[in-house]
Amino acid sequence: MSAHSTQPWKKPGFWLLITALLVVGVGSTLAVRNVLQTRQAAREQAELPPPRQVKVVALGRIEPASRVIDVATAEAGRIDRLEVQKGDRVEQGQVLAYLDTYDVRRAERDVAASQLAEARAQLAAETTLGNSQVQEASTRVGQIDGPQQAAIAAQQSAVESLQAELDVAEIDLARFQELNASGAISRQELDRQQATVNSLRADLGNAQATKQRLEQARLSDIRNAQAQVVSARATSTRAEVASQVDSAAQSLALAEAQLARTIVRSPQAGQVLDIFAYPGEAVAPADGPILALGDTRQMVVVAEVYETDIGLVELGQPVTITSRNGAFSETLTGTVSEIGLQIAKNDVLDDDPAANADARVVEVRVAVDQSEAVAALTNLQVDVAIDIES
Repeated sequence: MSAHSTQPWKKPGFWLLITALLVVGVGSTLAVRNVLQTRQAAREQAELPPPRQVKVVALGRIEPASRVIDVATAEAGRIDRLEVQKGDRVEQGQVLAYLDTYDVRRAERDVAASQLAEARAQLAAETTLGNSQVQEASTRVGQIDGPQQAAIAAQQSAVESLQAELDVAEIDLARFQELNASGAISRQELDRQQATVNSLRADLGNAQATKQRLEQARLSDIRNAQAQVVSARATSTRAEVASQVDSAAQSLALAEAQLARTIVRSPQAGQVLDIFAYPGEAVAPADGPILALGDTRQMVVVAEVYETDIGLVELGQPVTITSRNGAFSETLTGTVSEIGLQIAKNDVLDDDPAANADARVVEVRVAVDQSEAVAALTNLQVDVAIDIES
């Protein structure tokens, strides 16, 4: 037997084997230790309280607080005159542009106005004439009534006088009849007194009949005169002219409305942000706006907050706003001023191609404290952080 077979440590492969075994053992020990440490760390992590969210972050866009108003024409035509330029500040109701049909509509308005003035002048003349006729008819009533009232009063006096004479004669007749029965007077004297009574009775009847005729004539004449007054007050000519005035007034209102449709006015105070149509270009309501308008004195950020985070957002929470592309260098501040009431698809898309392009979001409006810094940056994309812990 050789020396190498009895002393294996002297063989070259023996120490290699020992070294390999040692390496494997150390590696196993380290692996076991790492597993134990990982499990311990996992247990410790599980025992920690969950992290608390202190901010809601979102993408947003800058726009005027009054929103961007797309101003369009009321009817089709061509832009004749543009009264503003990009960047101009305008007041509510200020003229922004005229269509080419403005001059024609203005002429039609002027014709309608002159027709209305003519109709009103004619109505005034007819009214004056009618008032004169009414006054004349009213005067005629007085002229008729006065003399007839006097005649009736005189006839009433005559009736009363005859009645008094008849009363006396009838008393005398009764006395004569007693005297005749006693033989104190003759039959001839009695007959003469009876004739006097009969004559007075006839005169009284005639006087009463005359008074009745006078009263009936007065009533008839007054009715006729009053009918003339009513006729003078409501003549067909004046009614026709009044109808013409109403018709002319309606025509003028229509002409003014058509004229107003050829003028583009500012719906609110603000600044002209962009112009889409210039003089000579054809426009129509269906073709879109001719300019964009917004009140840039107060700017807001419309932040698109994920539907999962919207429950954490409240009015009045402080907000920080930053620009990822360097449009403004400082960090702006603001306050949550309005929270949307519906969930929609996001409009502001992240530059990251891996970002969710079809997220469900709620629009939250943030009033910007430094409006002047972003007054010229409408629709700029910004990053928004809402401090929900405050």
